[in-house]
Amino acid sequence: MKKRSVVVGGHRTSISLERAFWQALRQLATIEGKTINQMVSEIDAARSGNLSSAIRVYILARARQGELPPAALDVGDTLSDEDEDDGE
Repeated sequence: MKKRSVVVGGHRTSISLERAFWQALRQLATIEGKTINQMVSEIDAARSGNLSSAIRVYILARARQGELPPAALDVGDTLSDEDEDDGE
């Protein structure tokens, strides 16, 4: 589990996600030409429950649609310590 700070709706907040989900979120942001903050803000605007859960469900849906490479959600997939700050 990795806790990171993001800006959602102009407010800084912390989100805890497994590393594989951070990696997948970063991949989706890159594909769409957006920042992590922009992606999370869009997910936040459409959610009805917990933000971390909404991000996981969003990533799962996108993976099921074939928008992520199969290895994107591998539990062995990790980010280096240099990738700690996603407040882009």
